[in-house]
Amino acid sequence: MNLHEAMAAYRSDKPLREEHGVILPDDAMYVPDNWGRNFNLALDALPTLATTANSGIPAFLSTFVDPTVYEILFAPNKAAIILGEKRVGDWVMDTAMFPTVEQTGEVSSYSDYANSGQAKANPTFPQRQAYMYQLIKQYGEREMARVALAKINWQGEIDKAANTIMAKFLNLVYFFGVNNLQNYGLINDPNLTASLTPSTKAAGGVTWFVNGVPNATANEVYNDVLALFQQVVNQTAGLVSMDERMCLAIPTSVMTALDFINTFGLVVRKMLKDSFPNMRIEQAVQYNQKTAANPQGVAGGNFIQLIVESVEGQDAGYCSFNEKMRMHPIIRELSAYKQKVSGGAWGAIIRMPSLISSMLGV
Repeated sequence: MNLHEAMAAYRSDKPLREEHGVILPDDAMYVPDNWGRNFNLALDALPTLATTANSGIPAFLSTFVDPTVYEILFAPNKAAIILGEKRVGDWVMDTAMFPTVEQTGEVSSYSDYANSGQAKANPTFPQRQAYMYQLIKQYGEREMARVALAKINWQGEIDKAANTIMAKFLNLVYFFGVNNLQNYGLINDPNLTASLTPSTKAAGGVTWFVNGVPNATANEVYNDVLALFQQVVNQTAGLVSMDERMCLAIPTSVMTALDFINTFGLVVRKMLKDSFPNMRIEQAVQYNQKTAANPQGVAGGNFIQLIVESVEGQDAGYCSFNEKMRMHPIIRELSAYKQKVSGGAWGAIIRMPSLISSMLGV
């Protein structure tokens, strides 16, 4: 069928198509036989693509962004909870003195004419030096606008970061002080007595765990804590009793040892509560052994402390700062903002080191 025959056949079939409801007003003919494989007649088709072959869509169109922003969590700051916290002086003070008085004297045999015997006092003035520290918050206008596309309050996150870093550093100073200053921490104050060594365990060694497996019995753990209290009794010549308010500070890595059960079904925690009714237990990662994963730990091994909080109205000590967080003026730049945040710490002020005992290597 040639071109003319195709057009004639199409016209002749028009009444039949319309009778069946098929209306094709723009069609003029059937396809002639010789057009079936003539690709030159497909004038609107290209033999190859002018663009890169693609059957997908931009990936961001099929990416879901969770509107809930999760924040990375950090170990809690526990130094101030363990020892208490107090402000001393203000941010212009470089040195603090802590007067201490010791009563001395002697008696002699009585005589109406004797002038012997005396009562005296010996004052001393231990000092601590403040360490001042700072950080800078900064954020740009475009930076904030771009992060806002992800529904994140960038300025708010920078503010929270400053708060977190300042608090973390203050907590670190409370535990370890600052090198090259008269600024010491709860763990390394030079006035603290030497640490005890844990008792040898029936399973061998002195630690409560070996490679995460319990190595001590409930009674052995209890006896190690009892030895800590006995050390405080010896240091104070019996000034303290088992009813005193005290804090047992232990590593997070051995906390579960307090739930060991002895053959009578007694848990270490319960035995300690019965013997020391006013004892509270706190855990901190700074008491863990120092490792690559825990750089703020103690180099010699897991470390525990028993702190009798006060005796005869005098505190064992307290963590101290002169300025916890001072917000300096916001500086406006061409298209950015800066603000300095500063603080200062005296470390841990141990007023009565005899009320604290420690054990290294549990």
